[in-house]
Formats: sequence, structure tokens, C-alpha cells
Amino acid sequence: MLGRDFAWLWRAYAVSTLGTWLALDAFPLIAVLALHVGPAQVSMIAATSGTAAALLAVPLGPWIEFQHKRRLMVRADLVRFAVLVTVPAAYAFGALTYAHLLVVAVVVALADIVFRGASGAHLKELVPQRHLMEANGRFETVQWMATAVGPPAGGALIGVLGPVVTVLLDAVSYVLSALGITRIAAPEAEPPERAGGASRWAEIGEGWRAIAAERELRLLFANSVLTGALIMATAPLLAYLMLHDLGLSPLEYGLAFGVPCLGGILGARVSRPLVNRYGRRPIMLVFGVGRALWLVGLAFVGTGIGALLLVMAMELGIITCMGVFNPIYATRRLELVEAGKVARMVTAWTVGSRTAIAVLTALWGVLGGFVGVRAAIAVAGVLLIGACAFLPWRREPSGVTGDASPGAGVRVPG
Repeated sequence: MLGRDFAWLWRAYAVSTLGTWLALDAFPLIAVLALHVGPAQVSMIAATSGTAAALLAVPLGPWIEFQHKRRLMVRADLVRFAVLVTVPAAYAFGALTYAHLLVVAVVVALADIVFRGASGAHLKELVPQRHLMEANGRFETVQWMATAVGPPAGGALIGVLGPVVTVLLDAVSYVLSALGITRIAAPEAEPPERAGGASRWAEIGEGWRAIAAERELRLLFANSVLTGALIMATAPLLAYLMLHDLGLSPLEYGLAFGVPCLGGILGARVSRPLVNRYGRRPIMLVFGVGRALWLVGLAFVGTGIGALLLVMAMELGIITCMGVFNPIYATRRLELVEAGKVARMVTAWTVGSRTAIAVLTALWGVLGGFVGVRAAIAVAGVLLIGACAFLPWRREPSGVTGDASPGAGVRVPG
């Protein structure tokens, strides 16, 4: 139904996503096992790369918008390959340093933002409007499959072959992704032309103005940024709680997050049928709220096997609801912005999300030190429920946000 060209895009996404999740913990492990750095320096890799890449990406939105998107996606893949492959090379010659890891992490994160901005605009052009949600559902399925399989497989490979093997596999995955994208045969439309007389700053701000111009998009932005940042901010605290306070083994810790990813796969598969039967708006609201209700309970888990099962159940609830919600919200985000502004909007959205994650992760680390890990997780859980206020509760006039009636397809904003 989605065609051969989408199949190549999907394969490219699948292989690069699997490579990313295989190498999820590679840099921290290399920093600890090969460079013998302390915990503060390990944490700085993620914090610094995310913040620096987000700041550097701010002026890139207009540049991405006015380029051929497919070519830009291939170049972003090749940049990620080129910088990642320097890590195993430097390690092999005994020349790997902490500064080297930081630079590579920043460049990879920046190239990822460029790829996301270009791919969002490209997807809207490649896939017919009526099939956008199905396409996003397939991407969501791959995401949760890679999340379930990648980290355990990556950990096993590191244990057998050493700390840089998954970095090399991740690098190769970007070459395969670039090759997949080059197999897309459909002619690409010419990028939009710059408006005459528009200043550079006006072009940079266009992505943010596109978000601000639509009430529903503003709400979705606030909700998604807060939800993602609060969940990610508690991840280090939850790891400490489970491994230190609850005494769970690394295997049990991996199972607690790997097995619930099956719920994400299920959610992504049923998202479109649910929307077709009940309408987009009620499903978005029900599962948007549903993904926020579970985190606070993680602050009150007990000990032993019961704690493990309870954590798995709560994570299953969060991830299943996210699996349903994410394709709907990703599709809606593309629908609400005109084609010539999509890349700038997605870039601005990614910059905002990553900045919020970096800031809240640092804040919750400090909060956990002051009030304790459980209390900090509970505070995040309460705020996460509060973020549901930013879901689009008010029904918009017909023709503005599309038909939300049961059995109706998603319509283009009129």
C-alpha cells in the first residue's frame, strides 16, 4: 500500500535505528572501561553532546528547509559514519581520548538533528496524506523492536568482542541507511525558495512561529517536550533505585525495560485501527493521558521479585500507551504545518525537546541528591500527570483539525 519507495525508507530507518540501540551504552562503557573516567565525566558525555548539538542546530532549520532533503539525509548518514568510525580506529592505535569521545558525540547528535528535520519534510512529500499515520506506525514499531533487542544484544557483543564493536556496527548501519535512501526512485520536488528580503533571523524563527501559529500544535509541543523530558530525567534515578536500592541484577534491570517494549510494538500496530474505529481525537486524549499515569507509581515499588514484576507492569503501561499515541501525534504534527516549513518546524521541535531533556536531567539529578531518589521520581510523576493539561482537550472547529468521528480517516487541515 505504501509502495516500494517507502519500503526503502523504512529499511534505512530500521537498520540505522537498530545500530543506534546496539550502541546505546557504548560511549559510557568505553569511557569507563577504556578511558577509566569517573561518573561525572560519564554523565557529561550525554549532557554535553545533547546541549551542544541543540544549540548548534538552532540556525540550521532554514538551511535544511532550502536543501534537497534526500541528499541531506544521505550526507547526514555519511557524516555519522565518518565520525563514528574514528572511535574504533583511535582505540586500535591506543590514541582514543575523552575529548575525542565528546567531539564525536556532539557531531553525531548534530547530524541526527539534521537528519530528523530533513526526513520529516521528506516523509510528508513521499507518502500520500491518507497513509501518513500508517507510515508513522511502522516507524514506531521498528523503534520499539530495536529498543527491546538492541541494548541486550549490544551488551552481549561488548562482553565478547570489546567496548568499541557496537560503535563500529552503528557506523556501518548509517552506510546501509544511506544506501537505502539512494534506492528511492520517486523524483524529489524542488525545495522551497527563500522569501525575498527575509532576514536570517526571521528564517531561523520560522520553525518556532509555525509551532506557535497553531493552537493544537502549541499544545502538542508543550505536552511532548514536557513528557519526554520528565521521563528521560528520571531514567538515571530509576536505574540507581533498581540497581542500588532494590538490589536487582543488571539482567533483571535489562528485562524490566526490554520486555515492556513489546507493548510499544503492540501499541504501534493497533494505533491506526483504533483511530479508524473511534476517531483520532479521543484515542489521542485517552492514550496521551494513559502514558502519564504510571511514572509516579515507580516511586513506591517494594523489593524482590515483586518489585521487578511491578516495574515491568508499569513500564508496559507507559510504553504501550506511547506506542499508540506517538504515531497519531507524529502524523498530526506533519498535517498542521505547510510543506515549505516542515523541516524548520521539526528542527525547532527537536532542539526544544533535547534542550529540555538535558536541563531536566541535570535538575532531577540535583533534586534526587536533596530529597532522595524516590521523592524525585514521585515529583516527576505528578508533574507528568499535570502535563496532560497541554493535550488538545478543546474540540476545534470542523475543517481546522480534521474529523475525529469514529471510523473517519484523518483529513488535511482545510
